[in-house]
Amino acid sequence: MTAPSLDGRRFGSTENTVDGEVGGDTSFEYFENDSEIWGTYSGGEVRRGYLVGTRDGDALDFRYTHLNTKRETSSGHCLTRIVVLDDGRLRLEETWEWESRPGSGFSAVEELRD
Repeated sequence: MTAPSLDGRRFGSTENTVDGEVGGDTSFEYFENDSEIWGTYSGGEVRRGYLVGTRDGDALDFRYTHLNTKRETSSGHCLTRIVVLDDGRLRLEETWEWESRPGSGFSAVEELRD
């Protein structure tokens, strides 16, 4: 069964490897239309970030770029699996790598409840 749409859903970071700049204070908002996904993120070390890509079932493939608090820009590629948690919220499990500098890792974000 395919997970529901990401459109309008907000997420918070729950884990990341040391090479990443996303942390517990970073929040994401996703949008989706006709297998296209895009979003924004900010907080913690990230001043402003954007992502854009595609969805195929429960898999996302997207590029991201952001400006950090040191005023440095970075970009990379991410492959993500959507998981539906027991309480119905979504979890995004991400394997990513920088394209603008060395480094890669695993991260996860979980849907926030208002």
